[in-house]
Amino acid sequence: MIERYATAEITDIWADFNKFKTYLDVELALVEALEGVRIPEGTASSIRSKAEINPERIKEIEEQTKHDVIAFCTSITEKLPSSISKYFHFGCTSSDIIDTATTLQIKKSVELIRKQLKKLCDALLSQAENNKHVICMGRSHGMNAEPMSFGGKFLSFYAECSRRLQECDQFLKNEITGQLSGAVGNYTVLTPDIEKNALEKLGLKVEPVSTQVIPRDRIIKLVTMTANLASTMERIAVEIRHLHHSDIGEIYEGFSSGQKGSSTMPHKKNPISGENITGIARVIRSHLLIAHENNALWHERDISHSSAERLMLPDNLGLTFYAVRRLTSTIDNLVINTNQIQAKVLNEHRYLSSFVLHKLIEENDVSREDLYQLVQKASFESQNIEEFKSIIEESDLAQKSDLSLLNALDETTLRKIYLNHIDKVFERAKTQYQE
Repeated sequence: MIERYATAEITDIWADFNKFKTYLDVELALVEALEGVRIPEGTASSIRSKAEINPERIKEIEEQTKHDVIAFCTSITEKLPSSISKYFHFGCTSSDIIDTATTLQIKKSVELIRKQLKKLCDALLSQAENNKHVICMGRSHGMNAEPMSFGGKFLSFYAECSRRLQECDQFLKNEITGQLSGAVGNYTVLTPDIEKNALEKLGLKVEPVSTQVIPRDRIIKLVTMTANLASTMERIAVEIRHLHHSDIGEIYEGFSSGQKGSSTMPHKKNPISGENITGIARVIRSHLLIAHENNALWHERDISHSSAERLMLPDNLGLTFYAVRRLTSTIDNLVINTNQIQAKVLNEHRYLSSFVLHKLIEENDVSREDLYQLVQKASFESQNIEEFKSIIEESDLAQKSDLSLLNALDETTLRKIYLNHIDKVFERAKTQYQE
């Protein structure tokens, strides 16, 4: 991870020191599970009292051994008497330690992402509630459609982010497994009971069928989860960027004291957070290809996945955490231009076409197609609400219709028409998604 997007919380989890510390946690859990079964009691405490994590020493040994786990083990056992050191890494293979430790790192990372994602959900729901009765112009195909609740935009984002939150919970519940099954997953030295005992000490479930590696479909599920979250964040970011347009001006990202939007145009306030998150989402999703290609290993295993995951996992999880945290801050600090939002509704009349069409259909015994053409003509040819009404009222097709409701198109009237059911939608979403 380049420093610009690094977050200390995730970086620390994937740093060499913590990686080797996690290796040691796995090794010691195994030693404890072996005590009284295959090795003497007290072995783990003896190792723990003398064990030190020294990444520089590990690197030095690896230059000779060309094997990182052997280098790690040697850095620990060279400080122990042979009567104790012989039980370190007993019966297991490198992938037992690496994969189980990686699972623990993934677990901590996803827990951090989940915690931050919950904050994002809360921020979106807060904006939704605050803007529930702000009436705005809804759009389809980038064109004005008909009015809607401005808070409804945020409610939709809240619901989608809540689904991503549920996926985090499901992943943590179902996909966090470890293994200590030995070479080719054969339990030649260790036993399933020893494995289960050790993994329970680490808070992990046993991988049901390991092949010397934990199957990489679990990593695919992880990266699919972060890719889905990236797409959710991009959807929110793109909407912010659109509403940020100078000729729309309904939302602005918070602009801090001393911030500058352009190197040459002092007036600029650019949607930089939205653009940043959009770009990062592309990188996060690119990891899907790597995850899928890592799934098919030779026979029981190879290590073609290893180098890719060393690069991919810290970046994928680090960028996801960074983007969720940045988007949360962006949502918290949005400037909502309520006057501009509602003025776009009050100063337009064509959005009434659907409401008027269905009112005419209900009140007149005329074909839908004929009435559609009438309302379309009124929409295309009128410049204001009075002209719109006149074209319709002067037609023989709408003689029975009462359009007096359109005489006073204030915010209260428009809310009765277009926000009539928004409270029920809010209630439904909160009932479904709130914990």
